[in-house]
Formats: sequence, structure tokens, C-alpha cells
Amino acid sequence: MGRVERSRELARRRARRAKLKKLRTKFASAKGETEKKTLLEKARRVSPFVEF
Repeated sequence: MGRVERSRELARRRARRAKLKKLRTKFASAKGETEKKTLLEKARRVSPFVEF
């Protein structure tokens, strides 16, 4: 049996939060400005209004 829309929405939200958490830790440990820029671009694709 498939998922209902609400549980899919919640799963997407959980996955988004987990991915952003990983990207935040990578951003914090990033050395160069270009590396930080690429990580921020990836995060913007996941969540357009994210702030680091």
C-alpha cells in the first residue's frame, strides 16, 4: 500500500532537514570561499531561503 500525501510530505521534510544539517556541518568546516559558495548553492537547491 502506498503512502498518503501527508506522510510523503513529512518524509520530504525530514529528508530536507537531514540534508541541510549535513550541508551546514560541511559549510562550517569548509576552508575556501569557493567551497563555501558551492555548498551554499547546493543548499539553495534543497531549500531556497536557507541561511548559513
